[in-house]
Amino acid sequence: MSKVIVGMSGGVDSAVAAYLLKEQGYEVIGVTLRVWDDNGEEGRCCEIDDARRSSQIIGIRYYPHNCTSLFGSCVVEPFVKAYLEGLTPNPCIECNRHVKWAKLMELMKVYEADYVATGHYAYVEKLPNGRYSVRTADQASKDQTYMLYKLTQEQLAHTLMPLGKYTKDEVRDIARRAGLPCAGKEDSQEICFVTDGRYSDFIEEHAASTVPGEGNFVNEEGNVLGRHKGIHHYTVGQRKGLGIALGFPAYVTKINPDRNEVVLGIEPDLLSDSFTCRDVNFMSIEEPSEGTRVPCLVKARYHQKPMKATLETLSEGHVRVIPEAPLKSVCPGQSAVFYDDKGYVIGGGIIDR
Repeated sequence: MSKVIVGMSGGVDSAVAAYLLKEQGYEVIGVTLRVWDDNGEEGRCCEIDDARRSSQIIGIRYYPHNCTSLFGSCVVEPFVKAYLEGLTPNPCIECNRHVKWAKLMELMKVYEADYVATGHYAYVEKLPNGRYSVRTADQASKDQTYMLYKLTQEQLAHTLMPLGKYTKDEVRDIARRAGLPCAGKEDSQEICFVTDGRYSDFIEEHAASTVPGEGNFVNEEGNVLGRHKGIHHYTVGQRKGLGIALGFPAYVTKINPDRNEVVLGIEPDLLSDSFTCRDVNFMSIEEPSEGTRVPCLVKARYHQKPMKATLETLSEGHVRVIPEAPLKSVCPGQSAVFYDDKGYVIGGGIIDR
């Protein structure tokens, strides 16, 4: 009987993942990675009491583990730094590879297990070329492959994701039938360590250096339009909450941290014919040689509909993405993820300036 370590957040998805794996005959150990402690309050992704109760009902061993230091250095510090550099990071992607999977793999060895598992809506599969990749979930609206593109081949080779074929309603029904108290629990909508939803306040509180203050709103030609309250309050594509009236719908089209400027424009200014990505991780294929072009589908935001594109490999972990049609609100610091026509993740990278 194979042994599996299941990362349990206290929510319904991870609890049902643990339940299903036990039903399939695995020896299951539930663990919760406590990643954030703000004034003694646990972050919403680390609700230990709920995870422990679900584990008791399922009938599995359960252990909480502290990861606050690792989370701070790998997720929180880069998050704050990125915003102060005019970028819009996605901390959940960094957390998955460098904290959740890193720690789960470590615990897998400690507990002499064979696999780790999570409640993500996705499939993990070994391809005919010998490489592992994640494939999109059957329910497109719940698919979470975008968040998983940074996982390594070693991590994928030891990962189970049992929820790929289920809808959210089906998962809740399974939880109710199993008597799990989390069956009706709402999904978390915000980043777990920004509990009040105000990124700017969090950044000001946790910045290692002085946070840049007010600066100029400018247009695409550099003409001053007004004053902004600090670049960490804004992100490319933002329209609401700008605090300036120009007589037309204005959008943030660019952030210039060196000049402490926020560039405003109109909606067509948000369209990109091409863009580059750095720190690219290839998943379903080996990294192609420089100059190779690969057809793909691209998502430049989590909930964006995939668009046909061409991927051109550049040097030193960079690629150029050429979408079939101009893509809106390509935001530096966010991730672009590339898929093949069967839903497997080819790879992904961080959108460059």
